[in-house]
Amino acid sequence: MRYTRNRIYISEKEQRQLKKYKIFLAGSGIGSVIAECALRLGFENITIADGDNVELSNLNRQNYICENIGTAKTESIKKRLLQINPNANIVTHNLYLTESNIEQLLAGHNVAINALDFQSNAPFVFDELCQQNKIPALHPYNIGWAALLFIIMPTGAGLASISDEYTGFEKKAVSFFLKKMDNEQRKWVEGVLTEYANETIKQSPPQLSVASWLLGGLCASVMYRLATGKDVKRFPDFYFLSSL
Repeated sequence: MRYTRNRIYISEKEQRQLKKYKIFLAGSGIGSVIAECALRLGFENITIADGDNVELSNLNRQNYICENIGTAKTESIKKRLLQINPNANIVTHNLYLTESNIEQLLAGHNVAINALDFQSNAPFVFDELCQQNKIPALHPYNIGWAALLFIIMPTGAGLASISDEYTGFEKKAVSFFLKKMDNEQRKWVEGVLTEYANETIKQSPPQLSVASWLLGGLCASVMYRLATGKDVKRFPDFYFLSSL
């Protein structure tokens, strides 16, 4: 009964495939939204790792509420997910991923979402280990009114194709795909990048709830395709979903 309304779009066989498919979420910012969308679609084995606590500034785009402020993101989102499906297998790790703990935590998963902040080489190590262990790695980017997603597959090019330096990597990644966008898309994205670069106070990049939920749906859709053996776009190809 839980997934009755998924019928026609998702077969009973596919629903069983989703239930067994194991997701690893590295980061519970945008990951908090992706986790709920995936759970509601039928993915019931989700592991989430993040060492951050919920802050007020997270509430404009992440899947938290005021009473979560000051608490661990992983425990807050686990509580929410289990309220949706108490039978789901939700595993959380309240810690930051480092070069020394990634491999052990990744073991046994079918897909991974790399939503780590590029403040060290950890995101690069994460992807390298995903490729070594034949785990597709999804990279979601919140661009305000649009969602950008690319997938590093076990075989093929890796993150170093964009840059091997973690400083400013997110901006480099968006710029990497700009040349592949049409003129209208490129124009407004370039405008955002320029305005952000010209800000006099250094702060985190602007992000909107719109892109968070676009990414939630996009990632869940891609994981459905991976879990059921369907084709997906592979890096350096990408998904770009705009509300404009």
